[in-house]
Amino acid sequence: MNYFQLFPLLLLLLMGISLSPEGSLSKEDPEHPPRALVFPVADTSNVAGDWPFPCPRDSIKRYTARHISAAPEIDGRLDEKVWQQTDRSPKFVDLITGGQTIHDTRAAVLWDDKNLYVAFWHEEPFVQGSLTERNAPLYNENNSEVFIAGRDAYYEFEINALGTRYEAFFIWEEAYESGGFDAHPSFRRSNPLVREFNGVGFNSHPRGMRLGSWDFHFPGLKSGVFVDGTLNDNSDRDRGWTVELAFPWHGMKWLAKADQRALPPEDGDTWRIDFSRFNPYKEAPPASDSGGWTWSSHGVWDSHIPECFPFITFSRTSL
Repeated sequence: MNYFQLFPLLLLLLMGISLSPEGSLSKEDPEHPPRALVFPVADTSNVAGDWPFPCPRDSIKRYTARHISAAPEIDGRLDEKVWQQTDRSPKFVDLITGGQTIHDTRAAVLWDDKNLYVAFWHEEPFVQGSLTERNAPLYNENNSEVFIAGRDAYYEFEINALGTRYEAFFIWEEAYESGGFDAHPSFRRSNPLVREFNGVGFNSHPRGMRLGSWDFHFPGLKSGVFVDGTLNDNSDRDRGWTVELAFPWHGMKWLAKADQRALPPEDGDTWRIDFSRFNPYKEAPPASDSGGWTWSSHGVWDSHIPECFPFITFSRTSL
C-alpha cells in the first residue's frame, strides 16, 4: 500500500471515525458492543464506498438466542416448553423484495454448552416431499435452509419434509491457504466433490470466489421433521410441517478457526446465521413471490451472502 492509499485512512482516523469490519464507516454504537464476530473488508478500495451488498443494511434483522439448561428432544414436533416460550422470528419475507408471503413461516434459536438448536414452523396446506437421496437438489422442492457463517467460511444445511439432508461447506478462496483448510480431506482441491463457486444471483461479492465442498458432513448433527397433515396427499388440507435441528458446537471448529471465536459462544457473542424456506409454487400475480422466503431479505436471488444474514446474539439469560 503506498502513501496515497494510506492517506484516506489516516484522515478518517484523525476525524475519529472507526472502520467497521462489516465493510463500511461507522461510529461507536453503544447498542451493539464490539463482541460481534463479523467479516473482514475485502480490500481498502471498498471501505469508503457504498455498501456493496444487495440487502439494505438497515433492514438486517437481529435476534437474541437464549441459553437453556435442558436439551429438547430432536423429533421435529417442537412441543417442548422451551420452544413454546422462546421468541420466534418475524414472519418470513420474500428473499428478493422483502415483501409479505402467502404462508406463515417462522424460526427460533436456542443454545446450551453442547449444541445450537434451530426450529422452523411452516404453514403449508399441501405438504410435499419427493427427494430421498442425501445432497439431492432439495432447493427445487419445499425445504428449510440454515447457513452458519464464520469469518472465512460458511456452512449450508437443507432439509425437506421427508427429512432428507443437503450439506455444503464454502471457503473464501482468498483465505483457503492461510486458513489451512487443505488439512481437512473434505476441503482439498483434489477432492472431486470440491469445486469453485461464485454465488447464485450475486456474482460480484467483494471477497471473490469460494471453494465449495459437497463432501462435508456436520459432526454429530441431529435433525427431526414432523408433518401436521398427510404428506404428498392433496385430497385434504394440511396445517404444515416443523423442523428441529441440533448442531454440536464441536462441529464448528472450521467456522471458528479464523477469528478464534469461542465454542460454545460467550455471553453476548454475535454470529451471522441465515434461515430460509424455498417453495416450487409461487403466489399468483399481482403478488411478487420469488418462491424463496427468509427471515431477513437479501435483495437478490442468492442465499450465499453472509453480510445479509441476521445477527444472532447469544445470551446466557435463561428463558
